[in-house]
Amino acid sequence: MTSPTSSPLPCLACAADAGPGTVRPPPMPALHDPEGAALPAGLPPVIDAHVHLFPPALFAALWRWFEQHGWPVRYPLQAEAVVRFLIDRGVEQLVALQYPHKPGMARTLNAWLAALAADHPEVTPLASVFPGEPEAEQIVAEAFAQGHAGVKLHCHVQAFAIDDPVTAPLFELCAQRGKPALVHAGRAPSSPAYPKPSHSLCAVERVEAVLRNWPGLRLCVPHLGADELSAYGALLERHDNLWLDSTMMLAEYFPMDPSEVWATLLQRPDRVIYGSDFPNLPYAWDRELRAISTHRHRIEAGGPRALEDLLAGNARALYGLPARGAGAQPGR
Repeated sequence: MTSPTSSPLPCLACAADAGPGTVRPPPMPALHDPEGAALPAGLPPVIDAHVHLFPPALFAALWRWFEQHGWPVRYPLQAEAVVRFLIDRGVEQLVALQYPHKPGMARTLNAWLAALAADHPEVTPLASVFPGEPEAEQIVAEAFAQGHAGVKLHCHVQAFAIDDPVTAPLFELCAQRGKPALVHAGRAPSSPAYPKPSHSLCAVERVEAVLRNWPGLRLCVPHLGADELSAYGALLERHDNLWLDSTMMLAEYFPMDPSEVWATLLQRPDRVIYGSDFPNLPYAWDRELRAISTHRHRIEAGGPRALEDLLAGNARALYGLPARGAGAQPGR
């Protein structure tokens, strides 16, 4: 398979501090915390719905970017090793994400990820595209035909606003095909390393405009919408076509109020999905799962299935994944 050679930008390189436009100076530290050899005991099945897989040259460039602008990457594993690492430790399924940072990369990336998923039924791939590039809608349609379960876009890396007209044909296609869109549309991080200031591109009001314009679109915003956590929690109450994923927000790594993080997560237990951002982590792979295990009583207070839904059920509902042991290939 042909691999692109251009350098991507990371998913969450550094987090916004107290005020708009301010950042904690990178690089941030590694935590060197202990890691487990398996999932914490007693948890229900786990689907990691936010895992990054790239071809080797892109992964290497990504990790160099992190070293300079983000943090030391604890798990510099190539794609097949990423899959094996998580599955061997008890993760049932993973949703694989990627994104091109310039036009002309998406077809190759989508084909590469679809081929990897075909060899690994534990992997559910999400396609990507550079919004506004020539044939963007066709590129996504081709990816759906290859077996991709949805689309991943990144406002910071790709320098677009979620409600920009260039996204309209992509969201319309997703709505028509019943495919979800995972869009990093939260403001954090605010970093000069991105092409444009994230606060000029991202706001909860922009996301709500998309939810209103496409009520048939299933939209997921990662990282609980950081740094507008409470606003995204309120948005969950108004729009049943919105999901959030919890990626990196339960690690207490970023300078955010843990009580606000947990309040947002518990706002709608049926609309929040666990994800890790593996392998691009500065701490142990199971750090957030251990936090979930520690606070399981708070989650279970949201209902008898709240913990199971957070760890797997909500991801199954959003991405159309089969129930455990159903035998069907995921994402197909």
